[in-house]
Amino acid sequence: MAVMSGNVVAELERVLPTGRVVRDADVLASYSHDEAEWAPYGSPAALVRPRDTAEVAEIVARCAALGVPVVARGAGTGLSGGANALDGCVVISFEAMNKIIAIDPDERLAVVQPGVVNDELRDACARQDLWYPPDPASAPWSTIGGNVATNAGGLCCVKYGVTRDYVLGMEAVVGRGEVVRLGRRTAKGVAGYDLAGLMVGSEGTLGVITEITVRLRGRRAAERTVVGYFDSLVAAGQAVAAVSAAGVVPSALELIDRHCLRAVDEWRHMGLADGGNVLLLGRSDAPGQAGEEEADAILACFESAGATWSTRSTDPEEAEALFAARRLAYPAVERLGPVLTEDICVPRMLVPEMLARIERIATEHDIHIANVAHAGDGNLHPLMITSPDDDAARERAQEAFERIVDEAIALGGTVTGEHGVGLLKRRGLREEVGPVVLGMHRAIKQALDPAGIFNPGKVFALDT
Repeated sequence: MAVMSGNVVAELERVLPTGRVVRDADVLASYSHDEAEWAPYGSPAALVRPRDTAEVAEIVARCAALGVPVVARGAGTGLSGGANALDGCVVISFEAMNKIIAIDPDERLAVVQPGVVNDELRDACARQDLWYPPDPASAPWSTIGGNVATNAGGLCCVKYGVTRDYVLGMEAVVGRGEVVRLGRRTAKGVAGYDLAGLMVGSEGTLGVITEITVRLRGRRAAERTVVGYFDSLVAAGQAVAAVSAAGVVPSALELIDRHCLRAVDEWRHMGLADGGNVLLLGRSDAPGQAGEEEADAILACFESAGATWSTRSTDPEEAEALFAARRLAYPAVERLGPVLTEDICVPRMLVPEMLARIERIATEHDIHIANVAHAGDGNLHPLMITSPDDDAARERAQEAFERIVDEAIALGGTVTGEHGVGLLKRRGLREEVGPVVLGMHRAIKQALDPAGIFNPGKVFALDT
């Protein structure tokens, strides 16, 4: 592999414009992994920053001919190890392919390169009274290409769905360097298999996406925010279940526990932890009177579940600050030490039970677990916090991580709601889907990646 990698780097330097290929060891080290704590990674042979699809096709063709792995990378904000390098691989960074090619207000679609940052697309759409709904907490930094690769969700996906629901089509480099267009730009279309949908969430294992066409919505109505504090995680979970049972579909329903509240307070001095142990933030964007009634219904659910304090926020700036705090929860906790991040999803009515099981796992493994959640759709993010020099705590955290995966599966849930399988959830994926379905995944991988170069070893390994 080392010889082949050396050959491919020389080939790429020969066929690509000057400056595209980077060999500097310090730069390569900074591009060798994402944000997944303790996920293994190797040393790439080179980093390449292409500017267009033709250059990507050259990279893939040269790597396929020599059997060199290709790892596509967006902003590196992933939390599953999906963008981690392998020894001798070529990392393709899409940071230079960051153009919004077109926004079509009549067809309500946008065409973008994969390096476009999520919030930049949302801002550009807003200037034309349009809205791109997928909004992961990493939206200020993560890219559309990375969002598509992991089928990212976010705060509003409880009502509006995840990235897959907005991808109409794409251009991709597949196989041994062929450029294809998948999907469509029409409002509907059922010609052939949904290969564009197959690429969404494939984590770079089936090809390299170079252009994406996404569906847009019109600007939505102003949101009404409901705030509730609870004494326990289970009580907050019961409020989430009550909202679901009431038939209310909020535009957001987010949970932040006392550990995260304190971490945000210590960082930004917001005084959030003074209100109680667990904070629930609900929102409704239904227009007119329907929105008023929906917000009142959410408030009633909070109160019936035993909220120690709850209210409808009347200050838009205060409401935005609360949701900003929710987005700050992970980086705030990360400041406390290494964080192993979970991403399980369970049926909404079982959120209280899953939260109770997470608390028991924390006690049994003597691990500090903080919790944030897209609670409205059952997507929970337990955050296992350890000290950098405590190897025993690290082992306990990894054991707790796997226990949480198993408990989610036992409740009819899934091992990942939005972060992807990457390296950290491969065992969980095998347990969740079973051998026959896993074989289907492998058959698709082998058919679409005949050279075996696209992000090998991620999601599942062909030899396990």
